[in-house]
Amino acid sequence: MTETDEPEPKGAIPLSESSRIHVNQIGYLPGQRKVAAVVGPVNTRTFCVTESETGRVVFQGELTGPIADATSGDEVWHADLTALSQPGAYRLTVDGVGTSPVIRVGADVLTDITKAVFKAFYFQRCGMALDSSHAGPWHHAACHTADARLPNPDGGWLDARRPHRGGWHDAGDYGKYTAPGAKAVADLLLAYAFAPALGQVSWNIPESGQGLPDVLAECRYELLWLLQMQDPATGGVHHKVTTKRFPGLTVMPEDDTDEWYFSPISATATASFAAVLALASRFYRPYDPAFSRRCLQAAEHAWAWLAAHPEVPGFRNPPDVFTGEYGDPNDADERFWAAVELYRTTGRAEYQDAAIALCNGRVFNPYGLGWADVGGYGAIACLFAAGLEDDEAGGTRLTPAPAHEWPFADELRAGFLALADHLAGRTTESGYLHSLREEDFIWGSNMEAANRAMHLFLAHRLTGDERYAQAARHHLDYLLGLNPLGQCYVTGFGSRPVQHPHHRPSVADGVEAPVPGLLAGGPNRGLQDEAARQHLAGRPPAKCYLDHAGSYATNEIAIYWNSPLAFALAAAWFTPAG
Repeated sequence: MTETDEPEPKGAIPLSESSRIHVNQIGYLPGQRKVAAVVGPVNTRTFCVTESETGRVVFQGELTGPIADATSGDEVWHADLTALSQPGAYRLTVDGVGTSPVIRVGADVLTDITKAVFKAFYFQRCGMALDSSHAGPWHHAACHTADARLPNPDGGWLDARRPHRGGWHDAGDYGKYTAPGAKAVADLLLAYAFAPALGQVSWNIPESGQGLPDVLAECRYELLWLLQMQDPATGGVHHKVTTKRFPGLTVMPEDDTDEWYFSPISATATASFAAVLALASRFYRPYDPAFSRRCLQAAEHAWAWLAAHPEVPGFRNPPDVFTGEYGDPNDADERFWAAVELYRTTGRAEYQDAAIALCNGRVFNPYGLGWADVGGYGAIACLFAAGLEDDEAGGTRLTPAPAHEWPFADELRAGFLALADHLAGRTTESGYLHSLREEDFIWGSNMEAANRAMHLFLAHRLTGDERYAQAARHHLDYLLGLNPLGQCYVTGFGSRPVQHPHHRPSVADGVEAPVPGLLAGGPNRGLQDEAARQHLAGRPPAKCYLDHAGSYATNEIAIYWNSPLAFALAAAWFTPAG
């Protein structure tokens, strides 16, 4: 991610609340629970729902509440719109308050945004030209095609260079980072395992229609880059490859011509690499056995490095490198994830034994789904079977795994569901139906909301308990407009979309609209950039967001923020509601 003090040409004034009625601006599936948030005070408890086009009254109801929403400071009333089951476009009106944005109901309301959120990874591709037939007005020339210098083990840099072409730009800058990339790929692969029908969905990328599902084709582009991050001699994996400093915010990818450098090998990068390559091996086996074998061989080579280096200090930037550090002093969760995935793929006892030892002596959160706290991916691999080749009938491919595989399976499952219960319970206490607390509004808070939706959908898959799916959908509602700012946090979508993300191509390309399908970082009470400090000081945590290109602390984008949103959208789209 990026930090820069440069002035931004696409700035925006601070957000002001133009409406006191907040809804999911993308729409609702017919059978799901539908709630609008009405910010008080209110003079009447009655609300009216009309057809958007005709004004015909559909039904009237009574507001419930109020809820004193702790994270926004709002007095919030709820209008239950679940009775809207017929496809159509509607509006909600409360006398003395106003009228809502259009409320859409239909089986297809998530189609376009889901495709766009997945296609956003194509727009983040490095090392190739994005042509207008696939990228539309956001096309650009090939970028970052020169080889990068290798680190000297004794410090500094060697004259030797190695290719790094391909992969995804990490965020609003152009760096490429191993651990964040591994999380992003894992989320997309798990989305496909959760919702196999995703394999029939195309979003117009160069590989569309060539026999490999678009989601696997896109992940393969990142995986091929990840394979280049591995040292062929030792199996260790470089932490990142970047320039020494971030380029200016108005620099297009192809104009970023500074020299690139492989940062040293790290244990967290190597273990995350081993995990996601072992996971990927299972997914590509039915489509490309040779690539599947290559992924597994690379994963096992990385594990050999980990076994030879049981204690490695956490990564720190070299003295002359000032791009994102992605430091993480604890590599136990990455090693656990790697061991479980390698066991899942190979069935070899040595990996199972390693996973058991790491879990029994764990010093990590076994349910974390971030780029640093990845224990949750190990838990998912323990609790679910995710082998595509196991389901020739085309049904659900992410299914609960046999409990006897792991001595800690019952404990792990109980903890997974206890967290889901806690998150679902929190949604009932929030005026905006999410589970975020004040301390959760940090850099990338929207990733946390999306991760929680992912966790809840997985809990629903484990149990069939509709409470979890409902709470997951409410987290999507929050990200798509049902929040204190009435902001849809995805570029290109909603009645109030993100328009000025901290994203270099969107700033520099001369196109008025930003690249679509990107999730902004979201409210962040830390206010780590000057734009945020200037405009947001003193605001409640849930309102500490600024749609301004200079606000990298609230309005940057990142592949590992988009990826859990992609999972949650796919899960919502293909999970029957109600």
